[in-house]
Amino acid sequence: MNTTGWIVLIVIVVVVIVAIIVIALTAGRRRKQEHDRHRANELRADARDEGFAARQREADASQAAADAQQAEVDAERQRRDAEARASEADEARASVNAKLGKADAVDPDVRTDHDGRRIDDRGNVRDRPDGR
Repeated sequence: MNTTGWIVLIVIVVVVIVAIIVIALTAGRRRKQEHDRHRANELRADARDEGFAARQREADASQAAADAQQAEVDAERQRRDAEARASEADEARASVNAKLGKADAVDPDVRTDHDGRRIDDRGNVRDRPDGR
């Protein structure tokens, strides 16, 4: 073979090698891009799942706050109810004591001081028969 033949052969071999390299690089790049697309889709799916879980936790927190607020309202209502009942009990006790005082004042066998309290023979204040 002459020199021109060798040059043509070398050029053809170089072109074929360059073409193979270009094809290999292009195929590798495409595989990497496809892999990257797949990985990106996985990350997006994970993010959607985590977003749903975060929204669920937010909803749970809101529900817990609402439950706590309702418990506070219920506690306030019960406190007011207890105060009202205590007031009614105090009024009932005062009425009982007033009636007992009236009975003591009317009863000739019971000695009382000028405030209507029972006293013993020595003039000491005594408890009422009801323990008061």
